[in-house]
Amino acid sequence: MPISSAGSRSFAVGAAGTGGRTATRPVEQSLLNTATATAGHVVAAPDKFKGTLTAAQAAAHIAAGLTAARPGLAVEQVPVADGGDGTVAAAVAAGYHPVPLTVRGPTGQPVHAEFGWRDGTAIIEAAQACGLTRLPGGQPRPLTATSFGVGELIAAALARGARRIVLGLGGVASSDGGAGLVQALGGRLLDAAGRELPPGGAALTGLHRLDLAGLAPLRDTAVLIASDVDNPLLGEHGAAAVYAPQKGATPADVAALETGLARWADLAERPEASGAGLTRPARRQRDEPGAGAAGGLGFAAFAFLGARARPGIELILELISFPARLAGARLVITGEGSLDEQTLHGKAPAGVARAAAAARPDGLPRLPVVAVAGRCALPAARLHEAGLDAAYPLTDLEPDLARCLANAGPLLERAARRVAGDWLHAAPSPGGPPGTLAPP
Repeated sequence: MPISSAGSRSFAVGAAGTGGRTATRPVEQSLLNTATATAGHVVAAPDKFKGTLTAAQAAAHIAAGLTAARPGLAVEQVPVADGGDGTVAAAVAAGYHPVPLTVRGPTGQPVHAEFGWRDGTAIIEAAQACGLTRLPGGQPRPLTATSFGVGELIAAALARGARRIVLGLGGVASSDGGAGLVQALGGRLLDAAGRELPPGGAALTGLHRLDLAGLAPLRDTAVLIASDVDNPLLGEHGAAAVYAPQKGATPADVAALETGLARWADLAERPEASGAGLTRPARRQRDEPGAGAAGGLGFAAFAFLGARARPGIELILELISFPARLAGARLVITGEGSLDEQTLHGKAPAGVARAAAAARPDGLPRLPVVAVAGRCALPAARLHEAGLDAAYPLTDLEPDLARCLANAGPLLERAARRVAGDWLHAAPSPGGPPGTLAPP
């Protein structure tokens, strides 16, 4: 059965003898009916189901399940992302123009990538260039993976005349502190003999001097980081200690990367190292929340691009005009592969729920938001904290994990049909009253 937070919040209270559903008080049901008197469409706004479905595929399956249960129902598909992989796809689905190009991947081999472009804004996804999925054969390269391709994407956006660059961080294979990015933009990282350093975070231990004379200027371009990570660059919560093991680093590798990143930060934070005419802030960039994001790409963006950080899902929803999609909606369905504690810390479902709550005019009942997910590890109280009224895990329909992953699309359609049965009455006849919500 769906997990519902309604017992601790909003329109419904638990009641015995309802077969696992919650009962709705008459007065509260009246409020719901009033709220939907002019309601029309349902907004399907999931993130990716990692390893099984892209966000766009998930939205399409949700829409298919809803319309199978409620023929004629208007469903607006709005795939979303939180700054990690899938960010450019979400932008393109919202009307941004894809700009394809070939850049260096994490091992230096060419990879095909693209960024989103509209009206002087470029949306760049670091994972497109140096993501874990770009590793040849999936073989980790924790010491030598480079972010050079991310810098190439930025350079292409600058050449196109970008006035604003949104850099989505997450899912990268590199731990080079963004050194590769700086090299791609014209910076030179030199050893004691004046030779260019090889790629990767481990090589930074030999860094002796930075030559930034050729660094591309960004004075007229604002750079925003879209990330849900607030780690600093160094230390026990830093890029090497926390994230490098997820990229295949051994304890010895982590120590080498930490040493290299510390050397990189020492030279990058010197006043003479300031790039593109930027003025150094008083606070060290290595300590900024988010400096450790994406293997330290956040640090390079702060130090050399003058970037500002925004919560990833909040920024992406703003860029794809998500609040406008909610006008007149009766229900929002979001989701991701796993609803867990991370969901509460900047992931897409919680961000969608916050946006839906903020978009509702004062005096109107809150717009209900439910989630579909591969699995749900959150109890009702935690769903409530995330702003979600109910969760529909696919594992309720197929407990076997292998089969659940293999059949994620059809299972998602079945879950959407359950959502329709629980939350939407049958569509009204022409000229009749609109449908109403029926919380589970």
